[in-house]
Amino acid sequence: MSPALHSIPSAFTALPPGPLAFSTVGDAAEGLLPFGWDVAGFQKWTLIYLGVSSLAFVLVWLVGYMRR
Repeated sequence: MSPALHSIPSAFTALPPGPLAFSTVGDAAEGLLPFGWDVAGFQKWTLIYLGVSSLAFVLVWLVGYMRR
């Protein structure tokens, strides 16, 4: 095999530092959320995402029904 097939880019060699899952309920409250978010900000942006995506889902179905 050629040497190019054996070389792996450095970005794919290791997992990012930090936990992959919470071990206790208090982990999120202690600041272990990614990107420096706090619990309130994470909840706010999650609700905004869910609201926008549900509106888009309903809009797609309505447009499909109207075109029918």
